Amino acid sequence: MPAAGAGGAAVLESRYAVSSESRHIVVGPILPARMPNIKIFSGSSHPDLAQRVVDRLGIDLGKVVTKKFSNLETCVEIGESVRGEDVYIVQSGCGEINDNLMEMLIMINACKIASAARVTAVIPCFPYARQDKKDKSRAPISAKLVANMLSVAGADHIITMDLHASQIQGFFDIPVDNLYAEPAVLKWIRENIPEWRNAIIVSPDAGGAKRVTSIADRLNIEFALIHKERKKANEIASMVLVGDVKDRVAILVDDMADTCGTICHAAEKLMEAGATKTYAILTHGIFSGPAVSRINNACFEAVVVTNTIPQEQHMKDSDKIQLIDVSNILAEAIRRTHNGESVSFLFNSVPL
Repeated sequence: MPAAGAGGAAVLESRYAVSSESRHIVVGPILPARMPNIKIFSGSSHPDLAQRVVDRLGIDLGKVVTKKFSNLETCVEIGESVRGEDVYIVQSGCGEINDNLMEMLIMINACKIASAARVTAVIPCFPYARQDKKDKSRAPISAKLVANMLSVAGADHIITMDLHASQIQGFFDIPVDNLYAEPAVLKWIRENIPEWRNAIIVSPDAGGAKRVTSIADRLNIEFALIHKERKKANEIASMVLVGDVKDRVAILVDDMADTCGTICHAAEKLMEAGATKTYAILTHGIFSGPAVSRINNACFEAVVVTNTIPQEQHMKDSDKIQLIDVSNILAEAIRRTHNGESVSFLFNSVPL
C-alpha cells in the first residue's frame, strides 16, 4: 500500500475502482486503454470488402498508396501516422495472388517499423491454403511458408475465414482467429430455400464431412458425402455417393471451388440419384479457368458464395451465382479484437 500523505490517496484512486458507498475495492486495477486508436488499411486485392468493413465500424479507411515500379517491384506508401495504433490490414488471397501477398507483407512491415502498437493481417481467403501437407515426395508445405513470412514481416495477429484445413492455425506462433461462414450459410438456407426441412446437406469430398455434419445437425436434417478419387490436381477420376438423396433438395457445401469440376460432377451425380434440386454453397468462390461456364451449364438452382473474394464480374457472367456478405462478421471480429472482447460469439451467430 502507498504511504499516507500527499499523493498517496491520489495513487489509490487512479489505480483502483472504488465504491463511493463502502469505500472498499470492488473491481481491481483500472488499466490504461491498451489500444486507444484503430487504423484499417486496404490492400489492392479486395478494396470493396475493406470499404464495407470500415462502413460497418463507422470509421474511414487509412490512406495508403500501392504501386509498382517499372521493374514490377511493389512500392507501398502509408499516408498517415500509425505510431501507437492498432493497425488492421485487409488483403485477401485472390487475383494476382503472389503480388497481393508481397504487397501485404510490405504493408505489415511498413506499419511495424513505423511503431504501430499491433499489426493484424485480415486475410479473408488465406493464400496457398491447399498446400498444407507433404502429400508426395519433395512437395513443399507452402501454407507453412506463408505463415512464416507473415510472422517475419511483423504480423502480431491473423484474422481469416474458413481455412482449408484448421490445422494451418498451428503453423503460426502468433494468435490466429479462424472465423466461420457457417452462421451466415445457415441463415441463407433458412431464408432462401423454402423446402429446406426436406433437404440434405452434401459434402463433395470426404475432407468436408465435419463441415456438413455440423450444418446438418444445426438444421436437424440428414447429410451425405461423395467420395472422389483424383487422377491429378483439378481432374476427377471417379465419384461414389454415400447417402440417400432421392426426392430431396441437395445442398452441396464446401469451403472453396476453383475450376468447379468437382461440384459440377457432384451435382450431376446427385440429380442422377434422384435429387429434386441442387444448390451449392461455398465460402471462397475462386472460379478460375472454365469455372463460370461450367456453372452455367450445370444443373444448379443457385451457386452461393461469400465475398471473401471479389465476385462482381462472376455475377455478371452467371445469373446462378448469388452472394452472401460476410463484411459484418469481419468487422465485428475487428471490433471485438480491438476492444479485447471474445470473438467466439461469431462462431455461432451472425452480427445484426
